[in-house]
Parts: sequence; C-alpha cells; structure tokens
Amino acid sequence: MFDLTPEIIALLGVASVIAGFIDAIAGGGGLISLPALLSVGLNPVAAIATNKVQGSVGTASALWNFWRKGRVDFRLIRWPLALVAVGSGLGAFAVTLVDTRWLMILLPVLLIGIALYFLLGPKAADEDAHARLTPLAYAFVAGGIGFYDGFFGPGTGSFFALSLVMLLGMGLTRATAHTKALNLMSNVVGIVVLAVGGHIVWVLAGIMAVGQFIGGRLGSHAAMRFGPRLIRPLLVVISLAMTARLLSDPANPLRALITGWLF
Repeated sequence: MFDLTPEIIALLGVASVIAGFIDAIAGGGGLISLPALLSVGLNPVAAIATNKVQGSVGTASALWNFWRKGRVDFRLIRWPLALVAVGSGLGAFAVTLVDTRWLMILLPVLLIGIALYFLLGPKAADEDAHARLTPLAYAFVAGGIGFYDGFFGPGTGSFFALSLVMLLGMGLTRATAHTKALNLMSNVVGIVVLAVGGHIVWVLAGIMAVGQFIGGRLGSHAAMRFGPRLIRPLLVVISLAMTARLLSDPANPLRALITGWLF
C-alpha cells in the first residue's frame, strides 16, 4: 500500500502539526491531513478512518487546554454530546455502505455559506448572546452534524462553531471550546465503528497523532489569547480554502455541473 520512508514520516508529521493548530482554532484541519494521507496511497475510507484517529488526538489536546482554563461546561452540552455520539455512529456505519459523492455537491455550498456568515453577518464577539434553542433542542442539530462527521467529516468544526454561535448564543471563543468537546465525541465513536471494520492504518495514525497533539496545544493557546480577532478570519479562510480544495478536483460533481452551465 505504501513504503514508510523518512520522507513520508516527515510529510505526515508536518501536515499533522499544521492541521492540529488550524483545527484547534477554526476547524478544517482535515483540509491538510486528509490529502496528506491520500497522497501516501490510502483508499478514501481508510484515509477518513485514519484521519479521525490522528485528528481526535489534536482535538483532545485542545479540549484539555480549554477545559483547564474553565472554558467548557460539560453539563450544558450533555444532551448534545449524547446525540452526537448516536449520529456519528450511524454516519460511520453508513459510509461503509453507500456512495458519498452527492455530498461533494452540497458541502462546498454549505462552506461558502459559513464563510459569508462570518464575513458579512453580525459580528461574532466573545460575549454570549440570547440562545435561540435550549440545549436539549440543540442536541438534535448536533446529532445531525455528528452524523455528517461520521459519514464524511470535512468542515465539521466550522458547522459546530456556527451552530453554537447562532443557536446557543455562545461567544466565539466559548463556541470554539465547546466545539472541541462535540467533535471529540464524534471522532471517538466514529473511530470505534471504523476500527471494527478494519479500516484504520494505525501506524500512520500514531505518527500523525504526535504532531496533532503539538498543534492542538499551540492552536488552543492562540485561540484563547487572541479570541475572535484570530478565530473569525480563520473560519472564513478555512471555509473558503476547503471549498477551493473540493472544487479543484476535476471529478467533483459540482465542478462538472458548473462547467456544464458555463460552457
């Protein structure tokens, strides 16, 4: 499948540090780590599964840092955590059974919407606002995002952050901290399901986990220090970068659809 050369170890190590740093602040680290795993010869399902393992280490590292600073209220999100676990498990099981190509049409549209919201919408500050949903009602939204994460994954952190700001009224740094808890739950459940199916390449996951741990710690420190000044523009940049990365693939069905309309 691949030769574990020093060059591959260096590539995956550097990619995972950068991915962990970005993921801790704004989500979207998979934009870097997933292509890196695909580049060494993994099939898409194995790459998604392995990416969840190494990504969960960076997420856990960032979450630990946020929790130690008192930024995470697990009691508040206990119901969202529960439904994220259910959704992620169902999504991870579904990805082994069905074609995911239709998501390649929907995902760029959603990511552009997120970027436009944070770029042009009401300024997301660090102060909490009025919540539009109770934590129990929000749990069903979180469960849907969890299903998507188990099923596919890219952009999950941005989806959680946006929903926590818009629906639970969290300030941006607080939303980023709670995103890590929800994302970690989703990743862990997805890992269990995909590991049972034998889809994880553990040696690559282990190499990248070290870099993710380092990047996650650095990113969470930066997020708490700079707050919305850093998080808001990164959410915009990462969302647009993921959109560009998805549409750069000539086989992307949305790109083919747009090309057909224009030409």
